[in-house]
Amino acid sequence: MNSVRPKKHLGQHFLADPNIARRIVGALQLPVGVRHVLEIGPGMGVLTQHLLENPAYETSVVEIDAESVAYLQAHYPALAERIYATDFLKQDLGAMFPGQPLALIGNFPYNISSQIFFQVLAHRQQVREVVGMIQKEVAQRLAEPPGSKTYGILSVLLQAYYRIEYLFTVPPHVFVPPPKVESAVVRLTRNATGRLDCDEKLFFRVVKQAFQTRRKTLRNALKPFGLPAEATTDAIFDQRAEQLGVAEFVGLTQRVAQHQAAASADLPDRTVDDIVE
Repeated sequence: MNSVRPKKHLGQHFLADPNIARRIVGALQLPVGVRHVLEIGPGMGVLTQHLLENPAYETSVVEIDAESVAYLQAHYPALAERIYATDFLKQDLGAMFPGQPLALIGNFPYNISSQIFFQVLAHRQQVREVVGMIQKEVAQRLAEPPGSKTYGILSVLLQAYYRIEYLFTVPPHVFVPPPKVESAVVRLTRNATGRLDCDEKLFFRVVKQAFQTRRKTLRNALKPFGLPAEATTDAIFDQRAEQLGVAEFVGLTQRVAQHQAAASADLPDRTVDDIVE
């Protein structure tokens, strides 16, 4: 097998420029204590070959396309048992690499790039660095500060745990087949925040709810949480989701949690008979 046919349903656009491939791999910095590098969607291994050249990396790849898996097995025997023929989005990285901090890298398919980053968030205590090539607009959105129209859910959630850098833009003509949009490479580096100073599951819910109706003020956007009118008189509730940074959303989550705790405390005691009835 000399090549792999790009498959539209998998969003495959194979990078064909070796100089850009080297530049992407060179963007990996490997935080202290990280040796394991997992490449997502290697295709024909344009990044893989450079990862394998570096003895500091313990490289593995995860690839859902059976044709690409066969190509990798034939052309990169050094990977041996480190080719995971599976869907990255369905994997528990803690089970795949127990106790091992990870760096992720890849030319991420446009159609699942957001899902990949939500998977990163789900494993944020293990994933210490990400270098990924994604659609330029998505890359800009991730790195945007508050106040931008493109600042959104993933901007807040990722910036809560990672330092995000927009590294460089990649033109369409260096891919086979060429995509209709420009691409960009970003680097995410885990910050010093172990846990947020709030209920993190509630934080995710508050951020998502706030941006679902981003044109509304937070007073209206957060109505599903049942905050009473007297709890939303602060000026922050006159703002919209895109105006708040991570710290402000943490504070907002704390207020919602306080209201929920107070509402729960006000509920009458219920006996077993009450519940059965």
